[in-house]
Amino acid sequence: MKHQKGIHHITVLAGDSQKNAEFYTHVLGMRLIKKSVNQDDPGTYHLFYGNQSANPGSSLTFFPWPNAVKGKPGTGEVVNVGLQVPEGTEDYWKTRLTENGVDFEVVDVFGRTALRFQDPDGLELDIVFEGDAKEKVENVEYVVPFEKIIQGFWGARMKLTEKDHTEKLINELFEFEEVAKEGNQYLYQTDATIGHSVIIEVADAPEHGQNGRGIVHHIAFRAENKEELDQLRQNVGGRGLNPTQIIDRHWFNSVYYRIPAGVLFEMASDDPGYTVDEEFEALGEHLILPPWLESKRDRIEQILPDIKVSYAK
Repeated sequence: MKHQKGIHHITVLAGDSQKNAEFYTHVLGMRLIKKSVNQDDPGTYHLFYGNQSANPGSSLTFFPWPNAVKGKPGTGEVVNVGLQVPEGTEDYWKTRLTENGVDFEVVDVFGRTALRFQDPDGLELDIVFEGDAKEKVENVEYVVPFEKIIQGFWGARMKLTEKDHTEKLINELFEFEEVAKEGNQYLYQTDATIGHSVIIEVADAPEHGQNGRGIVHHIAFRAENKEELDQLRQNVGGRGLNPTQIIDRHWFNSVYYRIPAGVLFEMASDDPGYTVDEEFEALGEHLILPPWLESKRDRIEQILPDIKVSYAK
């Protein structure tokens, strides 16, 4: 079967880790699939939320920094994250958000109905109604009924001062093709079932943002395995974009580089996956450290605040 191209994960800066966990697991019904630490700053969490299958293309991840100021998005950034839910579930999600005190507006995203709102730290989210529900996954908890639950990413919107170079990059590296245009927004898609869409919003002039809570740190695109990742890295290097070496993130291998339009891109392999160090049914239940940080576990556990996650309906 042809490997599906698209978004692998998106990583965002957050504030309070408990509020973050409550919002994404209890309000939105996502699964905490990995509770780990920021490998570049091990005294802080790295939290991964995904669909119940823990598929690539579903993991929205966060670096919570409790003292971080609220950010302001600008150009050269991902400014919106779209989450895909099955068509026909609009009434359920309107009621759910309302009952949890989440203000939203109904918007149109390239012909698709969506609910737009912010998470507790100000990240702009869309729930986009498209496609059908996935088959129910056994032996995992559901807060939201499986026929209404978030399937993974629908896509992401980048606000840029140019599109041509970025458009060429995502097409030639990740197979995104332009399929629609509305005003100053351009939609690019792959044939993946989730994580298949990127919108480029072209700004008339640069808009200065401020880093902080609610700001997307980077967007990662899928590579099938380490071998393909290495090929993509060489391709990126040939374009003069100065990619990093391949970095072992334990659950996937990664390469990072900043595109000329300003966004930090990552390329991440689908393998070995989130079950390399936990049983599938137990994902996210315990603090998992990559092997090279295990010797510092006692100190790390002393620093990190407790996080309580309840999947009670």
